[in-house]
Amino acid sequence: MTKTVKFATKRLRITKKGKVLFRPSRQNHFNAKQSGNQTRQKRGLRNLPQAQVKVFKKILER
Repeated sequence: MTKTVKFATKRLRITKKGKVLFRPSRQNHFNAKQSGNQTRQKRGLRNLPQAQVKVFKKILER
């Protein structure tokens, strides 16, 4: 039995259709300088690039 890889379970999420979502870095602090438009665009999750999806799906399925 293999252990769950904790960093992946905390930072990645798999949707029903199989997409891997993540929250990009540099979104939480020091946002006062940026415009409201930039702040709004930083919200939410992003799709992981296809090149990395296979690797992280294996990690999450452990």
